[in-house]
Amino acid sequence: MLETVGSGGAARSEASPKPDRVFTMLENNPDVMNELAHRLGVTKELSFYDVYSLDDPDMMAMVPRPVFALLTTIPISEAWKQDRDAEDGGREWYKGAGSHEPAIWFRQTIINGCGLIGLLHCVSNGTPADLIVPGSKLADFLEKANPLGMDERAKLLSESDSMYEDSEAVAYKGDTHPLNPGEGSIHHFVALVKGRDGNLWELEGDRKGPLNRGSLADDEDAFSERALELGIKRLIEIQRKSGVDLPFSCIALAPSLE
Repeated sequence: MLETVGSGGAARSEASPKPDRVFTMLENNPDVMNELAHRLGVTKELSFYDVYSLDDPDMMAMVPRPVFALLTTIPISEAWKQDRDAEDGGREWYKGAGSHEPAIWFRQTIINGCGLIGLLHCVSNGTPADLIVPGSKLADFLEKANPLGMDERAKLLSESDSMYEDSEAVAYKGDTHPLNPGEGSIHHFVALVKGRDGNLWELEGDRKGPLNRGSLADDEDAFSERALELGIKRLIEIQRKSGVDLPFSCIALAPSLE
C-alpha cells in the first residue's frame, strides 16, 4: 500500500499556545510507528501492521485480531473539507478532561505533529492504554496530560522534550524522504479507536474534539465491518462521491505475533 505522510496544524481557539517547534513529518509506516511507540513506552505485546485491503478477506486476515485502532492518512479534498467544516461548525470546542473521558484527545498546535498525535490517540485509548509500561515516558506524560483541559494538554505536548526527541529520532526511518512544509498535498492523520465505552471514536487533532461515530458490539473490534463502515469507509466514500479517488494509507494496532 502506498505510504503517505501527514502535515498541517490545527484550527485554533483563542487560547491556543503558539507552537515553538516544527516537527519532522512522520510516515504512516508500521516500522516507524512501532519504533516510536516502543521508545515511548508501549509494551511490545502491541504492534502496528500494514492494512492492504478493506474488502478482501484473505488480505484482511493478515492483520492479527483484535484490532484496537486504525491509523490512517487521507489527502484532504474539497469534499472532505466541506464535510468537516459543516460538522464542526455547530460544535463547541471540547471541554472534557480527567478520568471520566470516554476517549483522551489531543488538539494539534504543534506544526507537523499530526503523526505523533495520531499514534498517541491509538495507544492512549481502550485496551492499549492498559498496556503502557509503568514508569515509562508515555506513562508519565499521560499521567500529567489526563487531568488537563484541551489547551493545557496541547501546551504540555508542545513543550515535551521527550515526545519531540523520540518523534524526531524515527522521522527519517520510513520508506520515503520526509516532505518539507509546503511540499506535496496535505494529508491528515486520523485515528479510529474502540474506546472503553464500546464506541468507535474518530480522533484527529485538527478538529474541535473527539467524534463518536457509533457503538460497537463486544465482539466487534476496530477492524470489524461495522467499524469500517462507521469510520474509514465513510471517509473514503466522501471523497468518491465528489469524483475524487485519492490514495490513502492505513495501519492497524493489534497484538504482536512475536
